Amino acid sequence: MNKVRNYQKELDQIIEGMCKDEKCAAGELVPTLFLHSCCAPCSSYVLEYLRQYFRITVFYYNPNITEDAEYRKRVAEQKRLIAAYNKKVTKKVNADDGEIGETCAYGAGASIQNADGGGYEIRIVEGDYEPACFFETAKGLEQCPEGGERCFACYELRLRETAKRARAGGYDYFTTTLSISPLKSAAKLNEIGERLAAEHGVAWLPSDFKKRDGYKRSIELSKEYDLYRQDYCGCVYSFAERERQKEKQRTDVM
Repeated sequence: MNKVRNYQKELDQIIEGMCKDEKCAAGELVPTLFLHSCCAPCSSYVLEYLRQYFRITVFYYNPNITEDAEYRKRVAEQKRLIAAYNKKVTKKVNADDGEIGETCAYGAGASIQNADGGGYEIRIVEGDYEPACFFETAKGLEQCPEGGERCFACYELRLRETAKRARAGGYDYFTTTLSISPLKSAAKLNEIGERLAAEHGVAWLPSDFKKRDGYKRSIELSKEYDLYRQDYCGCVYSFAERERQKEKQRTDVM
């Protein structure tokens, strides 16, 4: 029987190791993270949490969002959130000009609510908007239920591009915000991420961001920053499923 992995604990152990490293703790050698983000709301908690320990570049690559207007709205929200977070930069990487980085102030198991709301500056890279790639990936899987093989193929499409970019950019780690969703399988996401890490030669950062009330915190932050919270993943198939659910609710009320 396979042992169920605790991805949050694995992440804790990585962060604890970083905090014990003198150069990392002093801000001289802070690990870099190429973070795939599916949307601003899901990234809100992940960024608040991980920017304490990593220099993060957000990679916004979501060809599954098949409506151009919807895509533009979501990417604008992502950029707006990052701009707001960057007003709270409290940590700096030691540089030749003598800037002193803060020490690793929070233990890996600490509650993010105890943090000061700041961290290292966050950057963003917007990937190509190419919904045709998503439709090619979904070919033959159109009738799969939400959360099934079509979704797994979509995860891999986005994470493969993330891994390629992370390797090309010389990042220490890559990961995704997707595991924060109660509807997404952390086990499948980590399985795909680890396989792509081996293929591309860049480390995967294990995660299950819904742990420790991560999803709940993302809702709180979405309200705080007045973020647009979509009610479907972005693809035409999830949109159709959402409409069916709404119609069923209307019918049940009648």
